[in-house]
Amino acid sequence: MAAVEKDPARRKTPYVVRWRDESGRQRKRGFARKVDADRYRAEVEHKLNTGQYIDPKAGLITFREYAEQWRAMQPHRANTTARTRSQLTRHVYPVIGSRPLAQIRASELQAFVTGLPVAASSVRPIWATVRAILSAAVRDRRIPYDPADRIKLPELPRKQITPLTVEQVEALAGTMVPRYRALVVVGAGAGLRQGEAFGLQVADVDFLRRTLTVDRQVQPAPGGAVVEGPLKNRASYRTVPVGKVVTDALAAHLAEYRAAGTQWVFRDEDGRPLSRTRFNQYVWAPARKAAGLPEVTFHDLRHFFASVLIGAGHNPKAVAERLGHADPAMTLRVYAHLWPDDDDRTRQAIDDVFRRDVPTMRPSKEA
Repeated sequence: MAAVEKDPARRKTPYVVRWRDESGRQRKRGFARKVDADRYRAEVEHKLNTGQYIDPKAGLITFREYAEQWRAMQPHRANTTARTRSQLTRHVYPVIGSRPLAQIRASELQAFVTGLPVAASSVRPIWATVRAILSAAVRDRRIPYDPADRIKLPELPRKQITPLTVEQVEALAGTMVPRYRALVVVGAGAGLRQGEAFGLQVADVDFLRRTLTVDRQVQPAPGGAVVEGPLKNRASYRTVPVGKVVTDALAAHLAEYRAAGTQWVFRDEDGRPLSRTRFNQYVWAPARKAAGLPEVTFHDLRHFFASVLIGAGHNPKAVAERLGHADPAMTLRVYAHLWPDDDDRTRQAIDDVFRRDVPTMRPSKEA
């Protein structure tokens, strides 16, 4: 319970509201007028009774101090931890790191977003980190509301994916180092993300049923190492049916390069799981240049796979399942322009209905 007392010794704020917070510590606040003190007392009592009370001093911690506490508690993978630290250190802390949480306003967050010296596509992951930290501060009752709400982000340029052609994929496979040629086939024929392809193990390949089980990924770790980790989301755990071209390529690859005692399908010359950084720099880049494809990444093989499924008539839900997308809406956002135009089917459907079912609306002239 809170109470209002008058303290004559306090000339400017004689009316003092006293209460105990949820931890039992005594708090107080002075007011010049009794009506204001009574109003504040009622407000404090209501928040204590409904679990909405926030310690007025809780928001005095700086954004950087709280963000470091938040970061230490996150179950992030090694590469996510490194990326988050870099985002905060390079872009966020220099601007709002020293600001107390309770003093951060929406206007300065909008200015922060607008002033970020990075491409529009890079603003979103930085902002997602800031938003996550401020949301956590609200849940921890450090601040009463989220100042990051309704911040406008720069518009992303509308860039439609142009899938590789079969000839381009074949050219890339042809210029690839023989040890990794099957990796191109797996990317184009199963749509795996690069880390998922690197994470394939021999037991994941079912030659009888012609499927690949996607159950893990290999990602870079600090110091140039690699780590085996969980997949991006729950939908990423999947079994992908593959054609004979993929199983034949994998069978030939394992016959040539599999070593006793290793479970990895793809490994480097020293038997280690593949490092994305080393692979992209020393293997992928020379191959794509030799194939005349200077801007192509491994992810473009995944786009090729999606385009083949779409061209074969697969619906968005089926394509999303094969790609491991959490939501078919994401699949549509990325690949909507690749689905065949339904204009003619729409016209035909309307014509068929009116010709067969709709009665004559007006009497003929002969009647």
